Amino acid sequence: MPKTAHIIGAGISGLSAAVRLADANYQVHVHEATQQAGGRCRSYFDAATNLTIDNGNHLLLSANHHALAYARAIGSEKGLVGPPRAQFPFVDLSTGQRWQLDLGNGRLPLWVLDASRRVPDTGLRDYLALAPLIWAKESKRIDEAIRCEGTLYHRLVQPLLLAALNLDPPEGSAGLAGAIVRETLLAGGQACRPLIARDGLSAVLIEPAIKHLENRGGTVRLGHELRELVMSEKRISALKFGVDDTIAVGRDDAVVLAVPARAAASLLPGLKTPTKFRAIVNAHFRIDPPRDAPPILGVVGGLVEWLFAFPQRLSVTISNGDRLVDQPREELAQDIWRDICKASGISGELPPWQVVRERRATFEATPEQNALRPGPVTAFTNLFLAGDWTATGLPATIEGSVRSGDRAADHVLAAKS
Repeated sequence: MPKTAHIIGAGISGLSAAVRLADANYQVHVHEATQQAGGRCRSYFDAATNLTIDNGNHLLLSANHHALAYARAIGSEKGLVGPPRAQFPFVDLSTGQRWQLDLGNGRLPLWVLDASRRVPDTGLRDYLALAPLIWAKESKRIDEAIRCEGTLYHRLVQPLLLAALNLDPPEGSAGLAGAIVRETLLAGGQACRPLIARDGLSAVLIEPAIKHLENRGGTVRLGHELRELVMSEKRISALKFGVDDTIAVGRDDAVVLAVPARAAASLLPGLKTPTKFRAIVNAHFRIDPPRDAPPILGVVGGLVEWLFAFPQRLSVTISNGDRLVDQPREELAQDIWRDICKASGISGELPPWQVVRERRATFEATPEQNALRPGPVTAFTNLFLAGDWTATGLPATIEGSVRSGDRAADHVLAAKS
C-alpha cells in the first residue's frame, strides 16, 4: 500500500513537493484554501482588458535548475521560452540612452572583458569591485559589502537586486544578493538566459502539475482550508478542515505545510517566521506591442523597472512597491503608461488596463527578516515546511519556492527510507 502525503497549499512550493512525492510513488493529496491553485504564481481572465493575464510578471533564468526540473517533470518545459542568447536591452528614461547587455552563452563571465557587451561607461575594475558581495554573509547588509553608487550600480546592479530582493538594495541581505550574483552573472551567459511563460503561468507551471498529480492517483482539493493541526506524541495525527471534516494522518503518512508565513505561524504556534513583507505592483495594458519590441526591456530612470511584451499586451513590474499601494488606480495607470510610451517609443491614449498590487508579495529580504526564516524540519517528525519564506538561501523567487518544495519532499523521503 503506497504511503500518503498531505500537502497543505497549492502554490509553487506545495505543488513541487507534491510532484516530487507523487513521482516517488506516494499517494498525494493537496489541500488549497482558496478557489484557485498557484498562489502568487497564477493566471486569470481579466474583464478590464479582456485578456488572460498573470497576477505577476515572473521571470525565470536558465540557471533556475530546480524550477526547470519541475517544469520537465510535469511536461511543460517547452512552455518556457526565451532568446537563444542571454541578451538584455535597457533604456534610461532620464537620458534616453539605450544599450544591450550581452552575457553570451558561455559558462564563464567573459563578457566583462568586452566593452561592447558590458554596461556602457563601465570598466573591468567596476565589476571586480562587486567581489565582496559574492561570499558575503547573510547577516551583512549590501551597503556594508559594496558601494551602492556609480554607473554600474545604477544601470545593472540596482535593477537586478531590486527585482530579486524586492527592496532597495542597500538595506538588503548581502548573502542573499551574493547567491543571486553567484548563480547568474558569475556563472556566465549560459546561466542568465531569460525564460517567460508566454502562455501564462497557470498554463505552464500550475495546470500541468495538477494533471500530473491526478494522473498518478493524487487529488487537489480547492476551497479546502486547514483549520487545525492535531498534534500527538511529537507528530501530526490529524488534519481538521472544518467541524465535520477531519482527516486522520497515519503513522507512516507525512504532511508538508506549504502556506504563506502568516498562515503557517497561526497553524503552528511558536513557529519563527518573517514578520515584514514588501509589495510588488504589476500593470497590464491591452495593446499590440511594436514589432521590434523585445520580450523584456530593462528600464532605469523612471517608475517602471521591467517592460514585458506579450501578444496583445504590454506589462510592467515595479518592485519595492509599498509607496504605490494606496495611489489612486487610474492615476497610477497613467503614470505607468507615460513610462511605457517613453520606453517603447509609442504614443496614444491610455488603452484598457489592469493594475495588480500584491501587498505582501515577498518577505522583506533584510538581514533581520532573513534570520527569521525557518528550515524545513519542525518539532514534529512527520511535518515539514515549504515556501519561499523558508530558509532557502535565496530571496523570495520561483526558484526558491521550488527548491523549498523539493527539499521538504526530500526530508519526507529520507524520514521513511
